[in-house]
This record gives sequence, C-alpha cells and structure tokens, in this order.
Amino acid sequence: MFVYLWGYLYSNFFRFWLKWILRQLTGKCELQRIFGDSKEGSQRTLKIEYSLGLSKSKVLRNAVHVGEAEVEKCVMGIMKEKKINIQKDTGFKKTLQVCLLQISGYKKLYLEVENLRKVPYDSDNEEHEKQLIQLWNLLMPHENLKARITKQWCDIGFQGDDPKTDFRGMGMLGLVNLVYFSKHYTSEARQILSRSNHAKLGYSYAIVGINLTEMAYSLLKSGALKSHLYNLVPGLPQMEHFHQFYCYLVYEFDKFWFEEEPESIMHFNHYREKFHEKVKGLLLDYNLVLTLQNIKKP
Repeated sequence: MFVYLWGYLYSNFFRFWLKWILRQLTGKCELQRIFGDSKEGSQRTLKIEYSLGLSKSKVLRNAVHVGEAEVEKCVMGIMKEKKINIQKDTGFKKTLQVCLLQISGYKKLYLEVENLRKVPYDSDNEEHEKQLIQLWNLLMPHENLKARITKQWCDIGFQGDDPKTDFRGMGMLGLVNLVYFSKHYTSEARQILSRSNHAKLGYSYAIVGINLTEMAYSLLKSGALKSHLYNLVPGLPQMEHFHQFYCYLVYEFDKFWFEEEPESIMHFNHYREKFHEKVKGLLLDYNLVLTLQNIKKP
C-alpha cells in the first residue's frame, strides 16, 4: 500500500517539482540531463522512454508511440516544446532520434515476431515444407528421409512421425528459429543435437528448441529484451536480432542442462523455469548483450 501511494505521489506531484527545480539549477530539461548523464544504449534509451511516458506534455507522451517514418518530425516537435537551442545543444537531435528509433523499432519487431508466430504450419504450403526439409538436411546431412511422414523425425527431437503437430504453439516462428540456428551455427547445432541423445541426460532437441522460441517470444513481449536490444542495435532492431537471441538461448540452455544434471526429462519444466529466471536476471544488467557471437569470441 505504501509503495503504491509513494509511486502515485511521486509520478503525479513530487516528480514535477523535482524536474522544475533541476531545470532552474542546471538550465537543462530532463531529456538533456539524461543525455549528459547516461551512456548510449539501454541505460539512456530506457530512461528516455520512462521520462517521455510520464510527461505531462502530450507531445512528449506520444513520442513513445510514433512509427519510424514519424520519428524526425516528432523530434522537431519535442525540441520546439522543450525550447531546445540546436546551436547550443548540437547533439540533442541526433541522440533523441536514435532513442526514438530504438523505442519504435522494438514495438515493430514485436509485431513482426507475433505475426510470424500466428502463421500455422501448413503441410500444403510448399515454402513451409521446404524449410522443414532444409532443417533435416542441415542436421542430418548423411541420412536421407525415407518419406515425409516417418519416425525418422524423432531422430532430431520431434514427438511423432509428422513434425507439423509440434509447431501448433509457436507456428512458423518455431520452425524459422530452428532453421536459422541450424543454418548459421551448423556445427554447434549438430553438436547439441548429438548431446541431446545422451543416454541419461538426453532431451528432445526440436521440442526443446520450440520451447525456447516461446521463451524468447515471451521475453520480447514483456519488454525484458529492451536492455539487450537497445545495447545491441543503435537504431531499428530487426528479425535477425531476435533470431540471434534465440541462438544464444539454445546454446546456453544446452550447457545449463548438462551442468544441472537433471534426474530425468520429467523434471524439464522445473529446469526450464530455472533457466528462464537466470536469463531474466542477466537482462537486468543494462550493460549486457546476449548473443552467441559474444560468447564465442576468443
């Protein structure tokens, strides 16, 4: 109750007067102070996003909802509203532009990921089938599929003889992620597939991969990936960046699973949630970037 009351009083009363006092003392608005005190990346953009969202000015509040095409116009509107002198503060326009592109880009990326997730796997769709066969060929280059419907799919971790049923939760997003990892990190994917067949600590490679797609998706949806993406991309994050984060999850989960040595696959949900909490904890570090490239750098 006290925390809620304090939050209400701060955002609706104390914050306004604190900002006013600091402006009188420094001669700078809150946005200028953030640019001066915070280094570029998530630390800066998250503060700007928070400041704009709580502003009493409609111009500033609307800034967190503009699309990419409206960013430059929005920046000019904010500069006019806050009476920013572009001759005296030459870096303000460019810096605010970067922050707004990151904010709008994150929202756009989520919509793209969500739209792909909503596309169901269709065995009558030639492109869908092509990607599924590509996944097999990337992971099992020395073994040909004997048929489209076959128990061989279990060899790469699907549950039955037709993988399409396993994509129901994540749709085409699950398949696209699996193919991306197998295509761009082929040796790692084959190594993890081999490890997943361990007699005691084995798990279903493809099913776990789809499960990790759900994890990446939920982190994106909740906003937890903002710190990572704002650090990684000085502008608009793309689908490529989401796929790269997924690759990190697959690689790190496999390490985590074998380090934990679960009693059996029946305890998967417990260890999956434990790993999820670990990743969420890492994402609280505003200086961190979670990509497989960073892990593999010498």
